[in-house]
Amino acid sequence: MPWKRNIKFLFGFLLILLFIIPLNFTQVREYVSIPNHVTLFQHEASVSIPQLKNATVSEHPYIDNAKFHPREVGKSEFVYKYKNIPVKKVAVEVLKKHEVIPGGQSIGVQLHTLGVLVVGHHLVNQGEQAKSPAEHADIKVGDIILEMDGKKVKGLDDLKQIVQQAGKEKRAIDVKIKRGNEYIQTKVEPTYNEQDKTYQIGLYIRDSTTGIGTISFYDRVTGKYGALGHVISDADTKKPIEIHNGKIVRSTITHIEKGNRGIPGEKQARFSMKDEQLGTIVKNSPYGIFGKINTDLIEDHHEPIPIALAKDVKKGPAHILTVIEGDNVEKFDIEIINSIPQTFPSTKGMIIKVTDERLLEKTGGIVQGMSGSPIIQDGKLVGAVTHVFVNDPTSGYGVHIEWMLQEAGIDIFDDQEEQTYAKAL
Repeated sequence: MPWKRNIKFLFGFLLILLFIIPLNFTQVREYVSIPNHVTLFQHEASVSIPQLKNATVSEHPYIDNAKFHPREVGKSEFVYKYKNIPVKKVAVEVLKKHEVIPGGQSIGVQLHTLGVLVVGHHLVNQGEQAKSPAEHADIKVGDIILEMDGKKVKGLDDLKQIVQQAGKEKRAIDVKIKRGNEYIQTKVEPTYNEQDKTYQIGLYIRDSTTGIGTISFYDRVTGKYGALGHVISDADTKKPIEIHNGKIVRSTITHIEKGNRGIPGEKQARFSMKDEQLGTIVKNSPYGIFGKINTDLIEDHHEPIPIALAKDVKKGPAHILTVIEGDNVEKFDIEIINSIPQTFPSTKGMIIKVTDERLLEKTGGIVQGMSGSPIIQDGKLVGAVTHVFVNDPTSGYGVHIEWMLQEAGIDIFDDQEEQTYAKAL
């Protein structure tokens, strides 16, 4: 009957009140804040779970302030109780301890684009006959030309050869382009340039780009490395460069343009792409460039150190490794102003501030070319420098090292099942 159901509901509600009222609202909030899952590395110091703010056993007499000693890899759980009544279950994942060698070395970078990148249009001939055949064919700045007449276009020479041949034969060229995630077919008719005595389609194109950066880490076991901490974009189109391949070589810092408010500073370096290749580039992503490094050619400035997950990075003192003169990797003090405890890959996870007086005097703070400089806190690799604040060159962003390792293909988890489990925390 309805009145019996109401009595049962009221009785249950009173029991809940009797349980919650002595706990007080502060403790209720702390119980709610206890994570459902915790990820730790093997052999870390004992960890108190939950990590209640300002909590001690005496202040919370009814909380089982359990200590977890992560010596064994695997999954476990704890149940927290209030007056012997289960309140919260916490799943614990213990991962194998993973170490990599922190970088800091300055490198020269060369990327070869996938196909050729359209960076501008130009008119062929002058006067009333002036036109850009490619623009007329709806080929836009930022497009990537992949094929012409069914042949893959790998560089400028391939494109020039096909254009000259089609021009002499007085025919249009079938062009396959990539625009974002879309593939488009079009036709373009070469025009004879009277001044240059060649056939042209009215495009400015690029098939490679070069620059400098800093190695963030490398793994001597796999040879995999990560650098820069951010994507390389084309200077004209401002779009990320889709790469066919690339390489890195050693570079030597020759001069530094000091950064000032509103004007980013810059490292200037000497390097040659004819030098012995230090490593390959197989990926250009929002988290940096990645590939294989020749471990026989790179000098270890440090021993392997543990990595820290994004959630474990905290505000406070840290240091970076970078080069400000020659090829000497040095340590400089910084402060981690803020770190977002990300559980999914994301860029700009940290805000950092340079506090080292010598680095401030030499560079003004963070400068171009410093991107990728490893960030180390409490003996662990936690991230890499990525961007400078234009209006405050002493400060900038950092990316968590967890996401760079993931992009490099270095699996800090035992297998795909465990990786999926940890991502869902």
